[in-house]
Amino acid sequence: MRKLLLLFGIMAIVSSCGNNHDENWDSQMAPKVTLDNETGIYTVKNGRELTISPSYKHANEALFVWSIDGKIVSRESHLTYKAEKTGEVFVLLSVSNRNGTTEEELRIDVVDKEIPTISLAGAESGYKILIGKELVFNPIVTQTAIPTTYKWTVNGEVVSTEKDYTFKSQEKGTFNLKFATENEDGSDNIEFTVENCTVDELPFSWTFDQTEYNMAIGRSLRLMPLDITNAIDVIYKWTMEGQEGALQEGSDPVLIFTPTKTGTYKLTITVKSQHIGELSQTMTINICAPEGSYYHVANGSSKADFSKIYEIVAAPGQFVGQITSGTTMETACSAAETTLKNSGYVSLGGFGGYIIVGFDHSIDNKGNYDFAVRGNSFSNSSEPGIVWVMQDENGDGLPNDTWYELKGSEYGKAETIQDYAVTYYRPKSLGMPITWKDNQGKKGNLNLNPQYPTWITGDSYTLRGSCLQARNEDTSGSGTYWENRDYDWGYADNYSKIDMITNDGNNYFKISDAVTYDGKPANLKYIDFIKVQVGVNAQSGWLGEISTEVLGFTDYNLTKK
Repeated sequence: MRKLLLLFGIMAIVSSCGNNHDENWDSQMAPKVTLDNETGIYTVKNGRELTISPSYKHANEALFVWSIDGKIVSRESHLTYKAEKTGEVFVLLSVSNRNGTTEEELRIDVVDKEIPTISLAGAESGYKILIGKELVFNPIVTQTAIPTTYKWTVNGEVVSTEKDYTFKSQEKGTFNLKFATENEDGSDNIEFTVENCTVDELPFSWTFDQTEYNMAIGRSLRLMPLDITNAIDVIYKWTMEGQEGALQEGSDPVLIFTPTKTGTYKLTITVKSQHIGELSQTMTINICAPEGSYYHVANGSSKADFSKIYEIVAAPGQFVGQITSGTTMETACSAAETTLKNSGYVSLGGFGGYIIVGFDHSIDNKGNYDFAVRGNSFSNSSEPGIVWVMQDENGDGLPNDTWYELKGSEYGKAETIQDYAVTYYRPKSLGMPITWKDNQGKKGNLNLNPQYPTWITGDSYTLRGSCLQARNEDTSGSGTYWENRDYDWGYADNYSKIDMITNDGNNYFKISDAVTYDGKPANLKYIDFIKVQVGVNAQSGWLGEISTEVLGFTDYNLTKK
């Protein structure tokens, strides 16, 4: 018995010694860290919290330090991070005990919330329609990877849970509509009114492209309101300050004004009808000295290339911000000028986008090709720009006089639209499609990464000009291969077999092709300014909007000397 007790005692001692050895060995190890994300990259949406909870070994009495950019943000075993702005955040975790320190680097990607933001063209001013007519709403909603719900209400009553909605009512009056979106990241809504009207209650409207004109004596000017709507039984009356009686009165709003003396004239158009009452607009017409009075002679120091960009009003497009960045018209022109001087290109965006340049001299009308506009077209890749020219008729050195369109191969054709206008609407957030509507009753979206020009201050703006019939086609039938076919002659950035008389990428133009408002030859002896304006309203799938690009402007007459 004593031997057994002794044996048990020895075994107990040995066992005890073994346990102490394990504990001592464990306490001599540096901490071990295992992140709860194998990649070490965590993602959190802006404005939300993220908790990172690694697992540890040999860290019973360890010191924990979390730091960002060298600044300690926590001494806990876990980190709770509040995202305050998008971007990458690099975090260093340091765990220390008496036997050493273990460090782990990790990254937090802070991304934007996927809020289903709404954009609906024209909603800010409401809608008016005839009683019983349908009004279709196709709002743009930011695409998200998480489920989104939709809700339409009319006068507080839910009428649809689809994104698109068609309003129709046989009742007269004003209806309050609301469209709301929601997902786990947030919500958005838009409210507006629809007024059901009788025919005589529909509002009359008109617009004026400009209200001040400068023109040389001896020429005629066409004055008229544009985009007239709901002109029911109206009478237009034109009067001139200082003259009794009407210059013209009747159902025709267009006045052809041909003064016989220089000076400043004040003309007023007044519209009347039984249901709209009376509206009027006054215009100022400055009749200047005869053509040639402000001709700028070219001399030995004159340069063939353009000297200045006076204005650039791009339509929204995928390359607008890249080329003509700036927050004012002045900085946009400066950026575009630098780009062209460095052999780059300027993109004018979708339909109507334009650029205006001038020279250090007047360009003469020699009766043949007089100047060139360089583009980047090639076979089956034409993005035609309408070309306009102007004389410095009032002698102030600015392009504020009368524009004359250069007649191209499509001028006067039935499918070519004069005085075509498109209004573009600023998107509510970056990355959203940009909506547009035209003065022909059509509307649509620019979908391929469109950018709203940073130097355009308004939430919408309208561009007006001549519109050619589009010649783009998906020849693959599956959207993989698009062709933007060329036009015969007379357009910038157009692969023409007629007016590309050299192999330098230039389209060449004749001042003698300038026409007046009625298509007759303008007979300009020279010009001082050139405007190129995108002439097609179309998109070519993955290529994006048809967008005229310009790379330079040259007085061809000087290069021939």
